[in-house]
Amino acid sequence: MPEPTFTSRRGLLFGAAAVSAGVLVTGCTSNESSDDEPAADNQPAADDKPGKPVTIGFAGPQADHGWLNAINDNAKKRAEKYSDVTLEITEGSNDTAQQIGQIETLINKKVDVLVVLPADGKALTQVGLKAMRAGIPVVNLDRIFNSPQAYRCWVGGDNYGMGLNAGHYIGEKLKDKPNARVIELAGLDNLELTQQRTQGFDDALKNYPNIKKVARQAAEFTVESGQAKMAQLLQAQSKFDALWNHDDDQGVGALRAIEQAGRDDFLMVGGAGALSAFEAIKADSGVLKATVLYPPTMAASAIDLARALGQGKGVSGLAEFEIPSTVTCYSAVVDKDNVDQYMPTGFK
Repeated sequence: MPEPTFTSRRGLLFGAAAVSAGVLVTGCTSNESSDDEPAADNQPAADDKPGKPVTIGFAGPQADHGWLNAINDNAKKRAEKYSDVTLEITEGSNDTAQQIGQIETLINKKVDVLVVLPADGKALTQVGLKAMRAGIPVVNLDRIFNSPQAYRCWVGGDNYGMGLNAGHYIGEKLKDKPNARVIELAGLDNLELTQQRTQGFDDALKNYPNIKKVARQAAEFTVESGQAKMAQLLQAQSKFDALWNHDDDQGVGALRAIEQAGRDDFLMVGGAGALSAFEAIKADSGVLKATVLYPPTMAASAIDLARALGQGKGVSGLAEFEIPSTVTCYSAVVDKDNVDQYMPTGFK
């Protein structure tokens, strides 16, 4: 789910797709000259210049985690950038009934576009459908509704990609080490996102026959659980070469346990993109050497897309007249070589 600066986010999200689109357009174009301009050249694309006023309703869960708080901040700051955007933001709630009520209030206010990060995608599907049927397009942020009819566009992170990139990073670091051993500190095991991250990690490690995952513990995305579960892993595993931790918030606790145990004989890769992780990576004085992003800047991108929807425009850099139906943010690996680039996007 990040970019060097907010202003370059669109380029990061859509750059590869735009290149692909350009290749396809070139491949399908005759070599003969024509006086007619291609339709794509006249495409109205969203940009930073003021346009039609758009009221965006934003509803998210309670910011009880650093990443969720960063989601809210990114949405607010992005909206403030545009003089033509009015943001109607609800008080975050993890109570599904309360969040449904908040979204229904935004529907009744007849906002132009809705951006919704549901506390529970399945439970809020019906209110997404209600908005769409009322003619209010919905940008579904991260936690996906059960039906694609409940949203116009989905924007979110790549949990499988997080695990995959973490596994490849560790694999490349250990590929020349015989009988390398790795361990995993996962998040809540009852969440599909945790299962996807683990699957990606395991699939990546299959490319490195010298590496074996020897232990795994599931924490709860909290500092306390990270410290407790990491202490258990350290006690059970006297020797290993690398650790992947799914979440930088619980990683704060994991690092405490590692320091208390006096261990520094392995490398650690985190997940999500917390500022504390970036700072530790930059200092390069401990075991934490990298983190894999789940960028909260996706909320800024959701505001961009909602604005484009409200103005009836496409995305700059893409040939299509409409915004995409799905945008998956890349899970980049941040280490000491590129941490300065990502530092402004780190969440607290």
